[in-house]
Amino acid sequence: MDSAPRSSAGRPPNGFLSALNADDFELIRPHLRTVALSQELVLVEVDDTLKRAYLPHQGIISLVVKLARGEQIQVAMIGRDSIFGTFSALGDPTALNSAVVLIPGVASTLDVDRLRAAADHSATLRATLMRHGLAVYAQIQQTVGCNASHSVESRLARCLLQTRDLAGSDKLVLTQESMAQMIGARRNSVSLVANTLQQANFIHYSRGHIALSDPDALRRAACECYATVKAQYNRLLRPRCEH
Repeated sequence: MDSAPRSSAGRPPNGFLSALNADDFELIRPHLRTVALSQELVLVEVDDTLKRAYLPHQGIISLVVKLARGEQIQVAMIGRDSIFGTFSALGDPTALNSAVVLIPGVASTLDVDRLRAAADHSATLRATLMRHGLAVYAQIQQTVGCNASHSVESRLARCLLQTRDLAGSDKLVLTQESMAQMIGARRNSVSLVANTLQQANFIHYSRGHIALSDPDALRRAACECYATVKAQYNRLLRPRCEH
């Protein structure tokens, strides 16, 4: 692993790192390394000790709950706007869920112990970690309610829009299996709904490649959970990320 590349502002391109003041960034800067996030790479399994925090520059990390019968359901996504490892750095390092790379990319990473020590040293860094942790928690809560109450079509539209926001692209690489996991639905249901969205010219889907041809139409098809999660992230993170 090499030292993390710098953006034009002298920091890796990640929302959490951008939100830190100069002193807080300097506390963790010497410990940052860059790693590739390859698709389907498992970062941690539930009940294991999370040893490293990840701050994506590109790519998306999926937080997954595994059920006894083998089902896997996504409860949150973390991309270039945030950090995976907030709860471990703030308290118990035991992972509450599995984490796997949904969209490949690149991330800064550092030991959770180093991040915890820096947070113990700086109240402002600890507060930033708390805000990012709350944002992920808000997403988890909304996802649980969404999967229990809304249609497969509106849930898929929501997840495609969220993935687009985090990936920064209208072109996504997602299998039907991964989309089913994202919304807690059966694969055949996802196939039918994806076909419906394609016939309406909202998306173009072929062999795991999805192009969002009409994001505005997808927003109208999505449930209110997309806007709710976005508003929570804006409230908790965006005002402090702007310079």
